[in-house]
Amino acid sequence: MPSSATGAAIEAPRRRPGLLLALLAFAQLIISIDYNIVYVALPEIGSGLGFSSQSLQWVISAYAVAFGGFLLLGGRACDLWGPRRMFVLGLSLYGASSLLGGLATSPELLIAARAVQGIGGAFLFPATLTLVSTKFAEGKERNRAFAVWGTAGGSGMIVGSLLGGVLTQAFGWESVFFVNVPLAVVAILFAFPLISPDTVSSVGRKFDLGGALTATVGTTAVVFALVQGPESGWGSALIVSSLIIGAALLIAFFVIEKRSSDPLMPLRLFGNRNLSTGTVVTFLYMGTFGTLLYFLTVYFQGVHGYSALETGLAFLVPMVAIAIGAQTAGRLATKFGIRAIMIASLLIGFVGTVIVGVTLGTDASYLALVPGMLVMGLGQGAGYTLMFGASAVGVDPMEQGIASGIASTTQQIGGAVGLAILVAIANSKLDGLGGETLRTATNDGLRTAVFIAAAGIALTALVSLGFQKPERKTLSTAPKASTATDEPQTAQV
Repeated sequence: MPSSATGAAIEAPRRRPGLLLALLAFAQLIISIDYNIVYVALPEIGSGLGFSSQSLQWVISAYAVAFGGFLLLGGRACDLWGPRRMFVLGLSLYGASSLLGGLATSPELLIAARAVQGIGGAFLFPATLTLVSTKFAEGKERNRAFAVWGTAGGSGMIVGSLLGGVLTQAFGWESVFFVNVPLAVVAILFAFPLISPDTVSSVGRKFDLGGALTATVGTTAVVFALVQGPESGWGSALIVSSLIIGAALLIAFFVIEKRSSDPLMPLRLFGNRNLSTGTVVTFLYMGTFGTLLYFLTVYFQGVHGYSALETGLAFLVPMVAIAIGAQTAGRLATKFGIRAIMIASLLIGFVGTVIVGVTLGTDASYLALVPGMLVMGLGQGAGYTLMFGASAVGVDPMEQGIASGIASTTQQIGGAVGLAILVAIANSKLDGLGGETLRTATNDGLRTAVFIAAAGIALTALVSLGFQKPERKTLSTAPKASTATDEPQTAQV
């Protein structure tokens, strides 16, 4: 539908699409790097600040809980106040909290800094996704944009592991936080000249305070329970009460949304088959693919005794494969359609994950893992590139923010659920073991978790059949900001 927002949506790509895309990919790279960069630094963080073995996981979990809890709010904020404002706000929170984290002198301060980083990500991620979805014309241009954006996101998690190892060994754990500060500042400085000013009209629209509070607190409570459950015990009072409170608030949220004239999350959006399918796909993708880097990290360090730097270098192979997969997927989606390539990428990832599981062993060499990691990385990079674009097909430009927030919320919850379940399975037979027996049991547990993740990837491919098939017909030459990410000569049924 024509609007000033739509007009602005196609203005920037016509003027400087390459620079705008580079900026959005750079911001996505910051998010992805920050997700994993602290993994290999955890031992040094724990000893440096005096974390207990029980509390150290919250260096990771605080980020995940805040990120997942605030995503719906961040997505709707993009629609109401504009993606450029939220882009700058998210980066500002990243920079400030990273500085605070590097200067932290206590576990509590570092955990608080990680939570604020998560909130920054919850505003920045939907903003970058909205800008990619609305500022690039349908067809080849948008597919290319998602390919570059997806390459940054998929490979960024590997870069985070590599960079974390290099920085920790060379400069200490504080450097994994300080590195974000100049990155965020650079991105903010380029945001103003490269992203056109927000032109979202707020006439007749209001902020759904009740929906925002119930969704944010409810989602945060549920994600907290999922993250902390394996540590505290699923039957503990803390976890049970968190789940009950979270579920009650989310029920209240849906009641409020159904009655609101301008809801935070319009429930009618789920009538879009691509978005409803996409929410399940992003959940399953992160619950399976999203856990594999963690298990490989444990394998390299716990089974083979790699240092932080060696672990980072070990991820170079999957990083290259992820980048190739992401770039190839964008081109193939233009030719064959996003649905077909999404399914193919998941099947390739399934095969690669099975190969990785088969080759895991206490006496296995790194070279033995390379074929599986290459195939797995190709599927992982391609799938990450396509799943968000597929979810956005057919969503109105004025609601791309909340659609992005919905898809990315299920992504975060899926990652928390998948990791909680698979870690519990991998560690189920480790109690009381030590020495070589522990090493062997760790390897066996990791292999089991990887095989279960592979089964989940196959399930994700089946769910992806729910994306709409494109109907071939000739489209007008005028660029449109609100239709499909499939090939230029197709439109959704």
